Amino acid sequence: MAGSIGPEGTLPVAALDGVTMRWGERLVLDQLNLRVQAGERLVVVGPSGSGKSTILRLLAGLLLPSSGSVRLHGVPQTYLRLDQRHPPDVRLVFQNPALLASLTVRENVGFLLYRFSRLGEDQIRERVGRALEAVGLAGIEERLPGELSGGMQKRVSFARALIDDPAAIEGRVPLLLFDEPTAGLDPMACTRIEDLIVQSTTLTHASGVVVSHVLSTIDRCADRVALLYGGCFRWNGTVEAFRVSEDPYVVQFRSGSLRGPMQPAER
Repeated sequence: MAGSIGPEGTLPVAALDGVTMRWGERLVLDQLNLRVQAGERLVVVGPSGSGKSTILRLLAGLLLPSSGSVRLHGVPQTYLRLDQRHPPDVRLVFQNPALLASLTVRENVGFLLYRFSRLGEDQIRERVGRALEAVGLAGIEERLPGELSGGMQKRVSFARALIDDPAAIEGRVPLLLFDEPTAGLDPMACTRIEDLIVQSTTLTHASGVVVSHVLSTIDRCADRVALLYGGCFRWNGTVEAFRVSEDPYVVQFRSGSLRGPMQPAER
C-alpha cells in the first residue's frame, strides 16, 4: 500500500488505513497509513503543526478520523474512548504531567485501578509501589503533586503509565503514547526521561509511539522513525538510517535549516 508505514505480514498493535483528518477546511492528515508492531518503538517527527499529536489522539481514542479506519489489535475503533465499554489498553503520557493536584501520588498513579478495578486497597498500594520504584520514586506515595519538582511530576506520570492492569487482555501488549515527553527539559533531565521511555516499553512489553522533535530522544528511543509533513509521511526507516540519510526532508529536519522542502506552518 502506497505510503504505508510498517512491516507487512503480521497483525499490528495499531494500524491507520487511509486516515484523513480535517479541521474545517484545513487538511491535517491526508490518506495516512501506519503500522505499529508489538514491542516496537516508533518516533514520529516533523515540524510544528504537521499533525503529529493528532496521530496520538486518534490512537488514544480521543478523536475519530474524518475518513479511513483506526484499528487496535485488529479491532476497528469506531467510538471515542469514553463511549467504549471495554476500551483497549492505550496509555497516553502528556507533555504536561497532567496530575490531579488534590490527589496524592498514590491516588494519581493508581487512579484507574481505584475507579474501575475490583482490587483491594493493599493490592493497589502494592502495584503503585512497584510502578514508583521502577521510575526511581519509591516512598513518595502520600505526597501531593505540588510538593514535587517538575521532573518528579513527569516521572510520576510515567509510573501511572506503568501501572499493572489486571483487567488487560492476555496476549495483547499495551500501546504507550508519548507526546513531546522531553520538550523544554535540560539535557540531563532529557536523558532520564529517555531512559524511562525505553524502560517503560520494556517492562510492560509494550509498543510505543513517541512524538518528538528532540534529536537525542529520537536517537536514544527509536527503533523506527517516520517523518510527517503536509499530512503525509515523507520518509520512514530505522533510526540508524535516519542518522545518515541524505533525504532532503531528513537533512532539513536534522539540521534545522530554513532551506529545504519543509516550510514553517502558518499560524
